[in-house]
Amino acid sequence: MNTTTTLELLAQGSQQIQTSGLQSWIQSNLLPLLLLVVAILLLWLGGGRGDNAGVMRRLGGVIVALAIVGLAVSGAGVNIGKWIAQLFTG
Repeated sequence: MNTTTTLELLAQGSQQIQTSGLQSWIQSNLLPLLLLVVAILLLWLGGGRGDNAGVMRRLGGVIVALAIVGLAVSGAGVNIGKWIAQLFTG
């Protein structure tokens, strides 16, 4: 199958482009690698100077960011949003 045929098939809509493979690769490989890099940087930047309070303050921000990423990846954000909306509407 050459490139022209592939482009024609995609233009006709007979095949859908899916990103599930890329999404699962990011979840299984990229996120743990980023977490490792952040942990090493936190220990290297703050631990070497004895700034333990600064490390913990940054770690709190990292935990909040991880919680947001976890909600986005799992899809639970919709249910939490509905629950919060129900608190105010009824």
